[in-house]
Amino acid sequence: MATSVQQNLEFKNKEYASDFKHKDLTLPPAKKYAVVTCMDARIDPASAYGISLGDAHVIRNAGGSARDALRSIIVSEQLLGTTEVLIIKHTECGMLTFRNEDARGVVEKNLGPEAIKEIEGLDFLPFPDLEEAVRKDVQFLKESKAIPQNVKISGWVYEVESGKVRSVV
Repeated sequence: MATSVQQNLEFKNKEYASDFKHKDLTLPPAKKYAVVTCMDARIDPASAYGISLGDAHVIRNAGGSARDALRSIIVSEQLLGTTEVLIIKHTECGMLTFRNEDARGVVEKNLGPEAIKEIEGLDFLPFPDLEEAVRKDVQFLKESKAIPQNVKISGWVYEVESGKVRSVV
């Protein structure tokens, strides 16, 4: 039996597909950029960052981590022609609230020693300082041999309290 979330997906998709007008969009993003941002449910990248369907790749993960997104950034840039990357982290991010040891402790408590063994060495990529994390992610991409020097990289903070973005680097 389908969950309420699955039922909602099917219902909303039927509505969306009944008036679908985007079949002619091309695979590469029209505006040739990628956004790396957090998976936080309070962020609607299309609305908050002015991204229309087909304009950009939106890569989401916990904390909006460039390291975690590197594979997708390489595919976006090397295979699909993007020439700019925006790293957008946000205020009140959950990744500011714990350390790797804390996450491992929760996993061990909830799932046991086999789960801990499976995630051994996994870096959850938490960060204690928001703006410093933005700077470090931008630096990571600029220093990466897998990202060409001509790719423009910038770092931003989205304020969940106001909906505003501000440039960091």
